[in-house]
Amino acid sequence: MYTTDTIKTSEEDLKITFLGHGTLMLTFGSMVLHVDPVSDMADYSTLPKADIILVTHEHHDHFDTKAIEMLRKEGTVIIASESCTQQLGDCTVMKNNEIKTVQGLTIEAVPAYNIVHMRSPTNPFHPKGVGNGYVITFNDKKVYVAADTENIPEMKELSGIEVAFLPMNLPYTMTPEMVADAARMFNPKILYPYHFGETDTSELVDLLKDDKEIEVRIRDMQ
Repeated sequence: MYTTDTIKTSEEDLKITFLGHGTLMLTFGSMVLHVDPVSDMADYSTLPKADIILVTHEHHDHFDTKAIEMLRKEGTVIIASESCTQQLGDCTVMKNNEIKTVQGLTIEAVPAYNIVHMRSPTNPFHPKGVGNGYVITFNDKKVYVAADTENIPEMKELSGIEVAFLPMNLPYTMTPEMVADAARMFNPKILYPYHFGETDTSELVDLLKDDKEIEVRIRDMQ
């Protein structure tokens, strides 16, 4: 059984289901939104099909065409970074800093990239301009799913974030110290570290223990 948290909005409740690693399901009234669906993270035959699917980038732990096909129904809108289009085909491409209204939801594509961590010199694990994080607005609440990124300067431009998902695993994304720095840039009310592998999440809790405006919630998102 998957863990689900409920976030109150000005109208319908937003339910966040934690499927694992970078994979989420968001249910808003009758609308179902899947983020980075991956077959290893869930039995999609038991989950509701998607009204919207968000794909952050092309890496296999975030992008699985088999899972996407299982979730697709008539009218499903698939939003993806351009790096996914060769394998995905029919989808809506969003580039960094684009904003679209999809089935009544405002969705903003936010940059997601590495500055420090590299595969080799000058070759970051996630190059700038390739992947997207997403800010989705549910009535009066904004949810930021950062995808694979570090504590990049663009985070300072975020505002009014109710819920944030920030990745925390090396060498691909952030250390607990980097996640704490990222969170302090925009002060989400609720922070979920995700995509954290074997990282000790208690380190992040300790780093932010004096930041009373940020509630750190730990869920099973290795």
